[in-house]
Amino acid sequence: MDMNEYQHKPAVEVLNRAGTEIDQGLRQYMIRVFNYMGLGLIVTAVVAYLFATTPALQSLLYNPATRNMTVFGWLVAFSPLIMIFAFNYVAFNKSLGATQAFFWLFSALMGASLSWVCLAYTGHSITRVFLISAATFGSLSLYGYTTQRDLTGWRTFLFMGLIGLIIASIVNIFMQSTAMYWALSYIGVAIFVGLTAYDTQRIKQMYYYGGGDMTERLAISGALSLYMDFINLFLYLLRIFGDRR
Repeated sequence: MDMNEYQHKPAVEVLNRAGTEIDQGLRQYMIRVFNYMGLGLIVTAVVAYLFATTPALQSLLYNPATRNMTVFGWLVAFSPLIMIFAFNYVAFNKSLGATQAFFWLFSALMGASLSWVCLAYTGHSITRVFLISAATFGSLSLYGYTTQRDLTGWRTFLFMGLIGLIIASIVNIFMQSTAMYWALSYIGVAIFVGLTAYDTQRIKQMYYYGGGDMTERLAISGALSLYMDFINLFLYLLRIFGDRR
């Protein structure tokens, strides 16, 4: 609709139609966000499975004799963390194609770094926990998208909790406390459940700042946030409900 059409319609009708157009654009934007996220998870799952079941690929990450990680394995393990910090620079300073390629590369490297999950847990329990994670994630994401409540106030609490979780997890590497392990697992689930709802609402609000290919860049950025929420939720639930080999 052009501006001349707006000028010859009652104000209420113009606002109603404008709102409908925004809602349609928002739905398409959110679909792109979840499409990127879903495809990213598929890439991660496929790469993780290949590295876990192919001896030649396994040997790139783990020494066959000692089962210790190789130098390349450590590089793969830490590369997703480095890429997260570099993502915003790439997303808003490089081309859209470069941003998309960066996201797919990140998803693939994350899959390689998570191949240990397939080696440590039974396939049945991985599938069961994935379904639990998907149901939990979907419910909280739907809540974040539909609620009229402003979740901005959750930000400080969730990020302070996340920092505390990281510090406590590092400390427990040395303490090896079983009680702390289980406590951190449940706290981790709670934090990423909250982040799922908060990030979904934040990504929805980001739509109104987009335009042109910026909307696509924001969709990829939002997909990465939700992707990380899902991965972490899955890993903490796996610690609670997974069956080790």
